Amino acid sequence: MPYNSRTSSSSVSTAKRMHAIQVDSVQRWMEDLRHMTEVECMCVLQSKPIGVDEECPGELIVSGLGTTGDHVTRDNLQTLLKRALVVSTELGKMFHRLEKGRWLRVHGTAVRANCHVRSLVLEYNCARGTPAHMQQYETALLEKCMELTVITERCLHTNDEYFLKSMKEAIHEILTDVSDSFSQMIDMALANEIQILIRQIEDSDDLFTIENAISNLLSLTQDGPQLCSIIAKEGGVVALLKLCRQDCFSCLYAQALRTVASICCVEEGINQLEKVDGILCLADILTDEACVEAARAEAAAVVAQITSPHHTSTQSPHHTSTQSPHHTSTQHLASFLESMQDIVTALINLCESASCGEVFLLASAALANITFFDSMACEILLQLNAVHILLQACRDRQRVDTPYSKDQVVTILANLSVLEQSASDVLHENGIEPLLQLLGERPSSSSPSEGAACERVQQKAAVTLARLSRDPGVAQAAIQLQAVPRLIELCRSPAERNSSDSVLVACLAALRRLAAGCPDSINPSDHQQLIKPRLVDSFLLCSNMEESFV
Repeated sequence: MPYNSRTSSSSVSTAKRMHAIQVDSVQRWMEDLRHMTEVECMCVLQSKPIGVDEECPGELIVSGLGTTGDHVTRDNLQTLLKRALVVSTELGKMFHRLEKGRWLRVHGTAVRANCHVRSLVLEYNCARGTPAHMQQYETALLEKCMELTVITERCLHTNDEYFLKSMKEAIHEILTDVSDSFSQMIDMALANEIQILIRQIEDSDDLFTIENAISNLLSLTQDGPQLCSIIAKEGGVVALLKLCRQDCFSCLYAQALRTVASICCVEEGINQLEKVDGILCLADILTDEACVEAARAEAAAVVAQITSPHHTSTQSPHHTSTQSPHHTSTQHLASFLESMQDIVTALINLCESASCGEVFLLASAALANITFFDSMACEILLQLNAVHILLQACRDRQRVDTPYSKDQVVTILANLSVLEQSASDVLHENGIEPLLQLLGERPSSSSPSEGAACERVQQKAAVTLARLSRDPGVAQAAIQLQAVPRLIELCRSPAERNSSDSVLVACLAALRRLAAGCPDSINPSDHQQLIKPRLVDSFLLCSNMEESFV
Protein backbone atom coordinates (compact mmCIF):
# COMPACT_ATOMS: atom_id res chain seq x y z
CA MET A 1 0.00 0.00 0.00
CA PRO A 2 1.04 3.65 -0.07
CA TYR A 3 3.99 5.02 1.75
CA ASN A 4 1.72 6.87 4.18
CA SER A 5 -1.64 5.19 4.76
CA ARG A 6 -3.41 8.33 5.94
CA THR A 7 -2.08 11.14 3.81
CA SER A 8 -1.53 9.43 0.52
CA SER A 9 -4.51 7.07 0.60
CA SER A 10 -6.65 9.34 -1.58
CA SER A 11 -4.15 9.56 -4.41
CA VAL A 12 -3.35 5.87 -4.29
CA SER A 13 -6.97 4.79 -4.11
CA THR A 14 -7.72 7.06 -7.05
CA ALA A 15 -4.89 5.49 -9.00
CA LYS A 16 -5.99 2.02 -8.04
CA ARG A 17 -9.51 2.43 -9.34
CA MET A 18 -8.51 4.32 -12.45
CA HIS A 19 -6.29 1.81 -14.19
CA ALA A 20 -6.73 1.67 -17.96
CA ILE A 21 -8.31 -1.25 -19.80
CA GLN A 22 -5.81 -3.99 -20.55
CA VAL A 23 -4.75 -3.89 -24.20
CA ASP A 24 -1.79 -4.88 -26.30
CA SER A 25 1.37 -3.55 -24.63
CA VAL A 26 2.53 -1.46 -27.59
CA GLN A 27 -0.93 0.01 -28.09
CA ARG A 28 -1.13 0.76 -24.37
CA TRP A 29 2.25 2.51 -24.48
CA MET A 30 1.15 4.64 -27.42
CA GLU A 31 -2.09 5.58 -25.68
CA ASP A 32 -0.29 6.50 -22.47
CA LEU A 33 2.21 8.55 -24.45
CA ARG A 34 -0.62 10.86 -25.51
CA HIS A 35 -1.12 11.81 -21.88
CA MET A 36 2.58 12.12 -21.04
CA THR A 37 3.43 14.97 -23.42
CA GLU A 38 5.35 18.04 -22.27
CA VAL A 39 2.78 19.20 -19.77
CA GLU A 40 4.38 22.62 -19.38
CA CYS A 41 3.78 23.27 -23.08
CA MET A 42 0.26 21.94 -22.83
CA CYS A 43 -0.41 24.22 -19.88
CA VAL A 44 0.85 27.27 -21.80
CA LEU A 45 -1.24 26.30 -24.79
CA GLN A 46 -4.23 26.00 -22.45
CA SER A 47 -5.15 22.66 -23.98
CA LYS A 48 -5.67 24.01 -27.48
CA PRO A 49 -5.88 21.16 -30.00
CA ILE A 50 -2.56 20.30 -31.62
CA GLY A 51 -4.04 17.85 -34.06
CA VAL A 52 -7.36 16.88 -35.58
CA ASP A 53 -8.65 13.49 -36.57
CA GLU A 54 -9.75 13.71 -40.20
CA GLU A 55 -12.73 11.46 -39.58
CA CYS A 56 -13.86 13.34 -36.48
CA PRO A 57 -13.34 17.08 -37.11
CA GLY A 58 -13.23 19.30 -34.08
CA GLU A 59 -12.28 16.62 -31.55
CA LEU A 60 -8.94 16.71 -29.82
CA ILE A 61 -6.42 13.99 -30.46
CA VAL A 62 -4.27 14.78 -27.45
CA SER A 63 -6.91 15.48 -24.84
CA GLY A 64 -9.74 13.35 -26.19
CA LEU A 65 -12.42 15.26 -24.27
CA GLY A 66 -15.56 16.00 -26.25
CA THR A 67 -18.96 17.47 -25.65
CA THR A 68 -21.60 15.41 -27.40
CA GLY A 69 -22.44 11.91 -28.49
CA ASP A 70 -22.44 8.51 -26.77
CA HIS A 71 -18.94 7.56 -27.90
CA VAL A 72 -17.59 10.92 -26.74
CA THR A 73 -19.10 10.37 -23.27
CA ARG A 74 -17.25 7.07 -23.11
CA ASP A 75 -14.05 8.77 -24.29
CA ASN A 76 -14.49 11.48 -21.66
CA LEU A 77 -14.70 8.85 -18.94
CA GLN A 78 -11.65 6.99 -20.20
CA THR A 79 -9.68 10.22 -20.54
CA LEU A 80 -10.63 11.34 -17.04
CA LEU A 81 -9.52 8.00 -15.63
CA LYS A 82 -6.22 8.02 -17.50
CA ARG A 83 -5.36 11.64 -16.75
CA ALA A 84 -6.30 11.19 -13.10
CA LEU A 85 -4.02 8.16 -12.99
CA VAL A 86 -1.15 10.30 -14.27
CA VAL A 87 -1.75 12.96 -11.61
CA SER A 88 -2.19 10.41 -8.83
CA THR A 89 1.06 8.73 -9.85
CA GLU A 90 2.92 12.04 -9.67
CA LEU A 91 1.46 12.81 -6.24
CA GLY A 92 2.45 9.36 -5.03
CA LYS A 93 6.01 9.97 -6.24
CA MET A 94 6.07 13.27 -4.37
CA PHE A 95 5.16 11.60 -1.08
CA HIS A 96 7.97 9.11 -1.57
CA ARG A 97 10.60 11.66 -2.66
CA LEU A 98 9.62 14.06 0.11
CA GLU A 99 10.21 11.32 2.65
CA LYS A 100 13.66 10.71 1.17
CA GLY A 101 14.47 14.45 1.13
CA ARG A 102 15.21 14.54 -2.61
CA TRP A 103 14.35 18.20 -3.02
CA LEU A 104 15.27 18.62 -6.69
CA ARG A 105 13.02 15.72 -7.65
CA VAL A 106 10.30 16.90 -5.29
CA HIS A 107 10.19 20.26 -7.04
CA GLY A 108 10.29 18.70 -10.52
CA THR A 109 7.42 16.40 -9.60
CA ALA A 110 5.47 19.32 -8.15
CA VAL A 111 5.86 21.25 -11.42
CA ARG A 112 4.68 18.27 -13.47
CA ALA A 113 1.74 17.60 -11.15
CA ASN A 114 0.75 21.28 -11.25
CA CYS A 115 0.80 21.33 -15.06
CA HIS A 116 -1.06 18.06 -15.35
CA VAL A 117 -3.78 19.28 -13.00
CA ARG A 118 -4.14 22.63 -14.81
CA SER A 119 -4.21 20.90 -18.16
CA LEU A 120 -6.89 18.46 -16.99
CA VAL A 121 -9.04 21.21 -15.47
CA LEU A 122 -8.81 23.38 -18.57
CA GLU A 123 -9.60 20.49 -20.89
CA TYR A 124 -12.61 19.47 -18.85
CA ASN A 125 -13.88 23.04 -18.68
CA CYS A 126 -13.55 23.40 -22.45
CA ALA A 127 -15.42 20.16 -23.01
CA ARG A 128 -18.17 20.40 -20.39
CA GLY A 129 -18.01 23.71 -18.59
CA THR A 130 -17.54 23.70 -14.84
CA PRO A 131 -20.67 22.95 -12.80
CA ALA A 132 -21.15 25.48 -10.00
CA HIS A 133 -20.53 22.96 -7.23
CA MET A 134 -17.15 22.04 -8.74
CA GLN A 135 -15.80 25.57 -9.15
CA GLN A 136 -14.76 26.03 -5.53
CA TYR A 137 -12.88 22.73 -5.57
CA GLU A 138 -11.12 23.58 -8.82
CA THR A 139 -10.07 27.02 -7.59
CA ALA A 140 -8.79 25.71 -4.28
CA LEU A 141 -6.97 22.84 -6.00
CA LEU A 142 -5.21 25.08 -8.51
CA GLU A 143 -4.14 27.47 -5.76
CA LYS A 144 -2.72 24.64 -3.69
CA CYS A 145 -0.88 23.21 -6.69
CA MET A 146 0.73 26.58 -7.33
CA GLU A 147 1.61 26.94 -3.64
CA LEU A 148 3.20 23.51 -3.76
CA THR A 149 5.34 24.50 -6.73
CA VAL A 150 6.48 27.76 -5.06
CA ILE A 151 7.30 26.27 -1.70
CA THR A 152 9.26 23.33 -3.14
CA GLU A 153 11.30 25.76 -5.23
CA ARG A 154 12.32 27.64 -2.08
CA CYS A 155 13.77 24.42 -0.69
CA LEU A 156 16.21 24.19 -3.63
CA HIS A 157 18.12 27.30 -2.52
CA THR A 158 19.07 26.41 1.04
CA ASN A 159 20.97 23.79 2.99
CA ASP A 160 19.53 24.84 6.35
CA GLU A 161 18.45 21.53 7.91
CA TYR A 162 16.08 23.19 10.40
CA PHE A 163 14.39 25.16 7.61
CA LEU A 164 14.11 22.08 5.38
CA LYS A 165 12.64 20.05 8.21
CA SER A 166 9.93 22.66 8.86
CA MET A 167 9.27 22.96 5.12
CA LYS A 168 9.00 19.17 4.84
CA GLU A 169 6.11 19.17 7.30
CA ALA A 170 4.41 22.08 5.56
CA ILE A 171 4.81 20.48 2.12
CA HIS A 172 3.46 17.20 3.46
CA GLU A 173 0.34 18.97 4.71
CA ILE A 174 -0.18 20.84 1.43
CA LEU A 175 0.43 17.69 -0.58
CA THR A 176 -2.20 15.87 1.47
CA ASP A 177 -4.68 18.70 0.80
CA VAL A 178 -3.88 18.59 -2.93
CA SER A 179 -4.38 14.82 -2.98
CA ASP A 180 -7.73 15.03 -1.16
CA SER A 181 -8.97 17.98 -3.25
CA PHE A 182 -7.96 16.28 -6.49
CA SER A 183 -9.74 13.09 -5.50
CA GLN A 184 -12.92 15.06 -4.69
CA MET A 185 -12.75 16.97 -7.97
CA ILE A 186 -12.31 13.78 -10.01
CA ASP A 187 -15.22 12.14 -8.18
CA MET A 188 -17.39 15.15 -9.06
CA ALA A 189 -16.29 15.09 -12.69
CA LEU A 190 -16.97 11.36 -12.93
CA ALA A 191 -20.36 11.86 -11.27
CA ASN A 192 -21.13 14.50 -13.89
CA GLU A 193 -20.29 12.10 -16.72
CA ILE A 194 -22.22 9.28 -15.04
CA GLN A 195 -25.27 11.54 -14.78
CA ILE A 196 -25.16 11.95 -18.55
CA LEU A 197 -25.18 8.18 -19.04
CA ILE A 198 -28.02 7.72 -16.58
CA ARG A 199 -30.09 10.43 -18.33
CA GLN A 200 -29.57 8.56 -21.59
CA ILE A 201 -30.97 5.40 -19.99
CA GLU A 202 -33.94 7.25 -18.48
CA ASP A 203 -34.86 9.60 -21.30
CA SER A 204 -33.93 7.89 -24.56
CA ASP A 205 -36.24 5.63 -26.54
CA ASP A 206 -33.44 4.45 -28.81
CA LEU A 207 -32.28 0.94 -27.96
CA PHE A 208 -28.79 1.52 -29.34
CA THR A 209 -28.28 4.65 -27.22
CA ILE A 210 -29.52 2.93 -24.07
CA GLU A 211 -27.42 -0.16 -24.74
CA ASN A 212 -24.30 1.99 -25.17
CA ALA A 213 -25.01 3.86 -21.94
CA ILE A 214 -25.48 0.61 -20.01
CA SER A 215 -22.30 -0.79 -21.53
CA ASN A 216 -20.37 2.28 -20.41
CA LEU A 217 -21.74 2.02 -16.88
CA LEU A 218 -20.83 -1.67 -16.75
CA SER A 219 -17.30 -0.84 -17.89
CA LEU A 220 -17.00 1.74 -15.11
CA THR A 221 -18.03 -0.77 -12.44
CA GLN A 222 -14.92 -2.78 -13.27
CA ASP A 223 -12.72 0.11 -12.11
CA GLY A 224 -13.38 -0.42 -8.42
CA PRO A 225 -15.92 -0.02 -5.62
CA GLN A 226 -15.55 3.77 -5.43
CA LEU A 227 -16.95 4.18 -8.94
CA CYS A 228 -19.74 1.73 -8.09
CA SER A 229 -20.61 3.93 -5.13
CA ILE A 230 -20.75 7.02 -7.34
CA ILE A 231 -22.98 5.24 -9.87
CA ALA A 232 -25.32 4.11 -7.09
CA LYS A 233 -25.49 7.59 -5.51
CA GLU A 234 -26.29 9.14 -8.89
CA GLY A 235 -29.26 6.81 -9.36
CA GLY A 236 -27.79 4.13 -11.61
CA VAL A 237 -29.54 1.21 -9.89
CA VAL A 238 -32.87 3.02 -9.90
CA ALA A 239 -32.64 3.79 -13.64
CA LEU A 240 -31.62 0.24 -14.56
CA LEU A 241 -34.38 -1.40 -12.52
CA LYS A 242 -36.93 1.01 -13.96
CA LEU A 243 -35.85 -0.18 -17.41
CA CYS A 244 -36.21 -3.82 -16.28
CA ARG A 245 -39.87 -3.15 -15.49
CA GLN A 246 -40.66 -2.18 -19.08
CA ASP A 247 -41.48 -4.98 -21.51
CA CYS A 248 -40.35 -2.95 -24.50
CA PHE A 249 -36.78 -3.13 -23.22
CA SER A 250 -36.76 -6.86 -22.44
CA CYS A 251 -33.86 -7.40 -24.84
CA LEU A 252 -31.73 -5.22 -22.52
CA TYR A 253 -32.70 -6.93 -19.25
CA ALA A 254 -29.62 -9.18 -19.12
CA GLN A 255 -27.14 -6.37 -19.70
CA ALA A 256 -28.94 -4.07 -17.26
CA LEU A 257 -29.06 -6.70 -14.52
CA ARG A 258 -25.41 -7.57 -15.01
CA THR A 259 -24.62 -3.92 -14.37
CA VAL A 260 -26.87 -3.85 -11.31
CA ALA A 261 -25.05 -6.89 -9.91
CA SER A 262 -21.72 -5.13 -10.35
CA ILE A 263 -22.97 -1.95 -8.67
CA CYS A 264 -24.36 -3.94 -5.75
CA CYS A 265 -20.86 -4.95 -4.68
CA VAL A 266 -21.13 -1.81 -2.51
CA GLU A 267 -23.64 -1.05 0.21
CA GLU A 268 -25.00 2.03 -1.59
CA GLY A 269 -26.05 -0.18 -4.49
CA ILE A 270 -28.01 -2.54 -2.26
CA ASN A 271 -29.63 0.39 -0.47
CA GLN A 272 -30.81 1.82 -3.78
CA LEU A 273 -32.13 -1.56 -4.87
CA GLU A 274 -34.11 -1.80 -1.64
CA LYS A 275 -35.63 1.66 -2.02
CA VAL A 276 -37.24 0.82 -5.38
CA ASP A 277 -38.46 -2.69 -4.43
CA GLY A 278 -35.70 -4.22 -6.53
CA ILE A 279 -36.12 -7.65 -4.93
CA LEU A 280 -39.70 -7.81 -6.18
CA CYS A 281 -38.45 -6.87 -9.66
CA LEU A 282 -35.88 -9.67 -9.50
CA ALA A 283 -38.53 -12.14 -8.37
CA ASP A 284 -40.79 -11.13 -11.27
CA ILE A 285 -38.03 -11.73 -13.81
CA LEU A 286 -36.91 -15.02 -12.24
CA THR A 287 -40.44 -16.41 -12.21
CA ASP A 288 -41.36 -15.19 -15.70
CA GLU A 289 -40.90 -18.14 -18.03
CA ALA A 290 -41.26 -15.78 -20.98
CA CYS A 291 -37.97 -14.12 -20.00
CA VAL A 292 -34.96 -15.50 -21.80
CA GLU A 293 -32.56 -17.65 -19.78
CA ALA A 294 -29.82 -15.01 -19.95
CA ALA A 295 -32.02 -12.44 -18.19
CA ARG A 296 -33.03 -14.90 -15.48
CA ALA A 297 -29.40 -15.90 -15.00
CA GLU A 298 -28.36 -12.27 -14.52
CA ALA A 299 -31.23 -11.78 -12.08
CA ALA A 300 -29.81 -14.76 -10.19
CA ALA A 301 -26.42 -13.02 -10.22
CA VAL A 302 -27.97 -9.95 -8.56
CA VAL A 303 -29.54 -12.18 -5.91
CA ALA A 304 -26.18 -13.84 -5.32
CA GLN A 305 -24.54 -10.45 -4.94
CA ILE A 306 -27.01 -8.92 -2.51
CA THR A 307 -27.17 -12.07 -0.34
CA SER A 308 -23.42 -12.56 -0.17
CA PRO A 309 -22.26 -13.37 3.40
CA HIS A 310 -19.49 -10.80 2.88
CA HIS A 311 -21.99 -7.93 2.83
CA THR A 312 -22.67 -6.22 6.14
CA SER A 313 -26.44 -6.21 5.74
CA THR A 314 -27.48 -9.49 4.19
CA GLN A 315 -27.32 -12.15 6.86
CA SER A 316 -30.01 -13.36 9.20
CA PRO A 317 -29.33 -14.38 12.78
CA HIS A 318 -31.14 -17.62 11.90
CA HIS A 319 -28.62 -18.56 9.21
CA THR A 320 -27.25 -22.07 8.91
CA SER A 321 -23.66 -22.02 7.79
CA THR A 322 -20.54 -24.13 7.36
CA GLN A 323 -18.51 -21.16 8.59
CA SER A 324 -18.91 -18.34 11.07
CA PRO A 325 -20.96 -15.34 9.93
CA HIS A 326 -19.26 -12.04 9.32
CA HIS A 327 -22.26 -9.97 10.42
CA THR A 328 -25.81 -10.52 11.61
CA SER A 329 -27.65 -7.40 10.49
CA THR A 330 -31.23 -7.94 9.34
CA GLN A 331 -31.56 -4.65 7.49
CA HIS A 332 -32.59 -6.30 4.21
CA LEU A 333 -34.24 -9.43 5.64
CA ALA A 334 -37.88 -8.38 5.69
CA SER A 335 -38.27 -7.47 2.03
CA PHE A 336 -36.38 -10.55 0.92
CA LEU A 337 -38.49 -12.90 3.04
CA GLU A 338 -41.62 -11.68 1.28
CA SER A 339 -40.34 -13.14 -2.00
CA MET A 340 -38.29 -16.01 -0.56
CA GLN A 341 -40.56 -18.82 -1.74
CA ASP A 342 -40.82 -17.50 -5.30
CA ILE A 343 -37.11 -16.73 -5.62
CA VAL A 344 -35.92 -20.07 -4.22
CA THR A 345 -38.36 -21.98 -6.41
CA ALA A 346 -37.28 -20.09 -9.52
CA LEU A 347 -33.59 -20.58 -8.75
CA ILE A 348 -33.77 -24.33 -8.20
CA ASN A 349 -35.81 -24.62 -11.41
CA LEU A 350 -33.11 -22.63 -13.20
CA CYS A 351 -30.49 -25.03 -11.83
CA GLU A 352 -32.47 -27.93 -13.23
CA SER A 353 -33.00 -26.42 -16.67
CA ALA A 354 -29.66 -24.60 -17.08
CA SER A 355 -28.30 -24.89 -20.60
CA CYS A 356 -24.68 -24.34 -19.60
CA GLY A 357 -22.27 -24.21 -16.69
CA GLU A 358 -22.35 -20.43 -16.34
CA VAL A 359 -26.12 -20.30 -15.87
CA PHE A 360 -25.98 -23.12 -13.34
CA LEU A 361 -23.15 -21.40 -11.47
CA LEU A 362 -25.10 -18.15 -11.11
CA ALA A 363 -28.29 -19.85 -9.99
CA SER A 364 -26.54 -22.22 -7.55
CA ALA A 365 -24.40 -19.39 -6.13
CA ALA A 366 -27.58 -17.44 -5.36
CA LEU A 367 -29.10 -20.49 -3.68
CA ALA A 368 -25.93 -21.15 -1.71
CA ASN A 369 -25.94 -17.60 -0.37
CA ILE A 370 -29.63 -17.77 0.46
CA THR A 371 -29.06 -20.91 2.56
CA PHE A 372 -26.57 -18.86 4.57
CA PHE A 373 -29.12 -16.07 4.69
CA ASP A 374 -31.97 -17.92 6.41
CA SER A 375 -32.73 -21.51 7.40
CA MET A 376 -36.26 -21.23 5.98
CA ALA A 377 -34.69 -21.44 2.53
CA CYS A 378 -33.32 -24.89 3.39
CA GLU A 379 -36.80 -26.14 4.31
CA ILE A 380 -38.20 -24.77 1.05
CA LEU A 381 -35.42 -26.44 -0.95
CA LEU A 382 -36.06 -29.84 0.61
CA GLN A 383 -39.75 -29.50 -0.24
CA LEU A 384 -38.72 -28.75 -3.85
CA ASN A 385 -36.66 -31.95 -4.14
CA ALA A 386 -33.43 -29.94 -4.29
CA VAL A 387 -31.20 -32.86 -3.26
CA HIS A 388 -32.29 -34.81 -6.35
CA ILE A 389 -31.82 -31.81 -8.65
CA LEU A 390 -28.37 -30.93 -7.30
CA LEU A 391 -27.02 -34.48 -7.31
CA GLN A 392 -28.31 -35.00 -10.85
CA ALA A 393 -26.53 -31.81 -11.86
CA CYS A 394 -23.28 -33.13 -10.36
CA ARG A 395 -23.49 -36.03 -12.79
CA ASP A 396 -23.99 -33.65 -15.74
CA ARG A 397 -20.70 -32.22 -16.99
CA GLN A 398 -22.55 -29.69 -19.12
CA ARG A 399 -23.88 -27.97 -15.99
CA VAL A 400 -21.34 -28.75 -13.26
CA ASP A 401 -17.98 -28.56 -14.95
CA THR A 402 -15.71 -26.62 -12.58
CA PRO A 403 -14.70 -26.65 -8.89
CA TYR A 404 -16.54 -23.34 -8.54
CA SER A 405 -19.89 -24.93 -9.46
CA LYS A 406 -19.16 -27.91 -7.20
CA ASP A 407 -18.38 -25.48 -4.40
CA GLN A 408 -21.89 -24.00 -4.69
CA VAL A 409 -23.55 -27.43 -4.82
CA VAL A 410 -21.73 -28.78 -1.78
CA THR A 411 -22.37 -25.53 0.12
CA ILE A 412 -26.11 -26.00 -0.39
CA LEU A 413 -25.89 -29.67 0.60
CA ALA A 414 -23.88 -28.80 3.71
CA ASN A 415 -26.50 -26.32 4.85
CA LEU A 416 -29.37 -28.67 3.97
CA SER A 417 -27.70 -31.46 5.95
CA VAL A 418 -28.55 -29.70 9.22
CA LEU A 419 -32.18 -30.73 8.70
CA GLU A 420 -33.07 -34.34 9.52
CA GLN A 421 -35.03 -34.94 6.30
CA SER A 422 -31.90 -34.38 4.23
CA ALA A 423 -30.35 -37.71 5.28
CA SER A 424 -33.19 -39.77 3.84
CA ASP A 425 -33.19 -37.65 0.67
CA VAL A 426 -29.46 -38.20 0.17
CA LEU A 427 -29.78 -41.95 0.75
CA HIS A 428 -32.70 -42.16 -1.67
CA GLU A 429 -30.62 -40.43 -4.36
CA ASN A 430 -27.51 -42.56 -3.68
CA GLY A 431 -25.82 -39.30 -2.78
CA ILE A 432 -23.00 -40.61 -0.58
CA GLU A 433 -20.90 -41.66 -3.56
CA PRO A 434 -20.96 -38.19 -5.17
CA LEU A 435 -19.99 -36.73 -1.79
CA LEU A 436 -16.97 -39.02 -1.61
CA GLN A 437 -16.03 -38.02 -5.14
CA LEU A 438 -16.08 -34.39 -4.01
CA LEU A 439 -13.64 -35.35 -1.25
CA GLY A 440 -11.23 -36.19 -4.04
CA GLU A 441 -11.60 -32.89 -5.89
CA ARG A 442 -8.25 -31.72 -7.27
CA PRO A 443 -7.34 -28.62 -9.31
CA SER A 444 -6.68 -29.10 -13.02
CA SER A 445 -4.29 -26.13 -13.16
CA SER A 446 -1.91 -24.16 -10.96
CA SER A 447 -4.46 -21.38 -10.53
CA PRO A 448 -4.57 -20.27 -6.86
CA SER A 449 -8.29 -19.51 -7.09
CA GLU A 450 -9.03 -22.99 -8.46
CA GLY A 451 -6.90 -24.55 -5.73
CA ALA A 452 -8.81 -22.59 -3.08
CA ALA A 453 -12.13 -23.69 -4.63
CA CYS A 454 -11.04 -27.33 -4.46
CA GLU A 455 -10.14 -26.91 -0.79
CA ARG A 456 -13.59 -25.49 -0.09
CA VAL A 457 -15.20 -28.41 -1.94
CA GLN A 458 -13.25 -30.94 0.13
CA GLN A 459 -13.96 -29.16 3.40
CA LYS A 460 -17.69 -28.79 2.81
CA ALA A 461 -18.00 -32.35 1.52
CA ALA A 462 -16.46 -33.57 4.78
CA VAL A 463 -18.74 -31.26 6.80
CA THR A 464 -21.78 -32.58 4.93
CA LEU A 465 -20.72 -36.17 5.49
CA ALA A 466 -20.19 -35.54 9.21
CA ARG A 467 -23.61 -33.96 9.59
CA LEU A 468 -25.44 -36.61 7.58
CA SER A 469 -23.68 -39.42 9.46
CA ARG A 470 -25.84 -38.70 12.48
CA ASP A 471 -28.18 -41.01 10.61
CA PRO A 472 -27.01 -44.64 11.07
CA GLY A 473 -28.05 -45.49 7.52
CA VAL A 474 -25.85 -42.77 6.08
CA ALA A 475 -22.92 -43.80 8.28
CA GLN A 476 -23.22 -47.41 7.20
CA ALA A 477 -23.45 -46.47 3.52
CA ALA A 478 -20.40 -44.20 3.82
CA ILE A 479 -18.34 -46.96 5.47
CA GLN A 480 -19.33 -49.45 2.78
CA LEU A 481 -18.23 -46.98 0.10
CA GLN A 482 -14.77 -46.69 1.72
CA ALA A 483 -15.22 -43.23 3.19
CA VAL A 484 -12.96 -44.04 6.14
CA PRO A 485 -9.78 -44.78 4.11
CA ARG A 486 -10.30 -41.60 2.08
CA LEU A 487 -10.77 -39.46 5.20
CA ILE A 488 -7.67 -41.00 6.79
CA GLU A 489 -5.69 -40.29 3.63
CA LEU A 490 -6.78 -36.66 3.67
CA CYS A 491 -5.79 -36.38 7.35
CA ARG A 492 -2.40 -38.01 7.00
CA SER A 493 -1.34 -36.69 3.59
CA PRO A 494 -1.04 -32.89 3.43
CA ALA A 495 -0.62 -33.06 -0.37
CA GLU A 496 -4.09 -34.62 -0.72
CA ARG A 497 -5.68 -31.63 0.98
CA ASN A 498 -3.28 -28.99 -0.40
CA SER A 499 -2.00 -28.55 3.17
CA SER A 500 -5.33 -27.01 4.12
CA ASP A 501 -6.04 -26.82 7.85
CA SER A 502 -9.78 -26.33 7.31
CA VAL A 503 -9.97 -29.55 5.27
CA LEU A 504 -8.01 -31.38 7.97
CA VAL A 505 -10.35 -30.27 10.76
CA ALA A 506 -13.46 -31.18 8.71
CA CYS A 507 -12.06 -34.62 7.85
CA LEU A 508 -11.11 -35.34 11.48
CA ALA A 509 -14.66 -34.38 12.54
CA ALA A 510 -16.22 -36.63 9.88
CA LEU A 511 -13.90 -39.51 10.81
CA ARG A 512 -14.80 -39.21 14.49
CA ARG A 513 -18.51 -39.14 13.65
CA LEU A 514 -18.19 -42.38 11.66
CA ALA A 515 -16.04 -43.97 14.38
CA ALA A 516 -18.64 -43.14 17.01
CA GLY A 517 -21.27 -45.15 15.15
CA CYS A 518 -19.01 -47.92 13.81
CA PRO A 519 -15.84 -48.28 15.95
CA ASP A 520 -14.73 -51.40 14.08
CA SER A 521 -14.40 -49.44 10.83
CA ILE A 522 -11.08 -47.91 11.97
CA ASN A 523 -7.93 -49.92 12.75
CA PRO A 524 -6.25 -49.55 16.18
CA SER A 525 -3.30 -47.40 15.07
CA ASP A 526 -5.54 -44.89 13.29
CA HIS A 527 -7.90 -44.92 16.26
CA GLN A 528 -5.00 -44.24 18.63
CA GLN A 529 -3.83 -41.20 16.65
CA LEU A 530 -6.93 -39.77 14.98
CA ILE A 531 -9.86 -40.66 17.24
CA LYS A 532 -8.75 -41.17 20.84
CA PRO A 533 -6.79 -37.90 21.45
CA ARG A 534 -8.40 -34.50 21.76
CA LEU A 535 -9.27 -33.03 18.37
CA VAL A 536 -6.59 -30.37 18.72
CA ASP A 537 -3.93 -33.01 19.44
CA SER A 538 -4.88 -35.05 16.39
CA PHE A 539 -4.86 -31.85 14.37
CA LEU A 540 -1.35 -30.96 15.51
CA LEU A 541 -0.13 -34.50 14.81
CA CYS A 542 -1.49 -34.47 11.25
CA SER A 543 -0.47 -30.91 10.46
CA ASN A 544 3.13 -31.67 11.51
CA MET A 545 3.37 -34.58 9.09
CA GLU A 546 4.37 -32.20 6.30
CA GLU A 547 7.55 -31.12 8.09
CA SER A 548 10.85 -32.24 6.57
CA PHE A 549 13.37 -34.01 8.77
CA VAL A 550 16.22 -33.89 6.26
